Amino acid sequence: MNQTLGLSHYWSQGDAISHAAAYALLLMSISSWYYILSKAWSAWRIRKAASALQGFWKAPTLSDAVSVIRQQDSENIFTSLAIQGIEAANLHQQTDTAVSLNTATDPNELITRTLRQEINRVSSRLENGLTLLASVGSTAPFIGLFGTVWGIYHALIAISAAGTIQIDKIAGPVGEALIMTALGLVVAIPAVLAYNAFTRINRVTLAELDAFAHDLHAYLTTGTRVGK
Repeated sequence: MNQTLGLSHYWSQGDAISHAAAYALLLMSISSWYYILSKAWSAWRIRKAASALQGFWKAPTLSDAVSVIRQQDSENIFTSLAIQGIEAANLHQQTDTAVSLNTATDPNELITRTLRQEINRVSSRLENGLTLLASVGSTAPFIGLFGTVWGIYHALIAISAAGTIQIDKIAGPVGEALIMTALGLVVAIPAVLAYNAFTRINRVTLAELDAFAHDLHAYLTTGTRVGK
């Protein structure tokens, strides 16, 4: 009889609610691992692009600098910031540009606003998926615990209906029900660790992006423009 106990036996004895809890954990695990793997790949490419910032400032012109960083910045994190800032700086030099709120704005303020908007866009992009990881890490253990409680409840009802209460008949069903708690932890722990790791990586990336924007703003507001 003990050989029949296990996950398959628990699944066969479960009802719609216990199955729904297991499917929810499976869906949460698939979703979290998708974001863990995709964001890990993206983070590696972003960290690789950050090392190209020194080459940006060693280039002879801004056009060359953008070309240098574009070759390394496959995630388009730093390149888009440089391009947007340069376009904002050149806007007031274009004599055929129609009058607009941008052209009527002080160049210094326009560059500042453009760089800030681009940093906000990148920040929102970097945070994509972190909410799901945090949600999985905080709710998966409780879903697993709910499955355990529900399984123990049905196991005790079945034992009571059988009319005999023995430790060997209780230990098996209760042990099977505890599998749900273990599955909840298996789903939650990677999500929590990944959330903490990606939060730190994003903080470092945004600090580097902010420093790059500060240096770029200082350079663009000195009067030097592309091609000069």
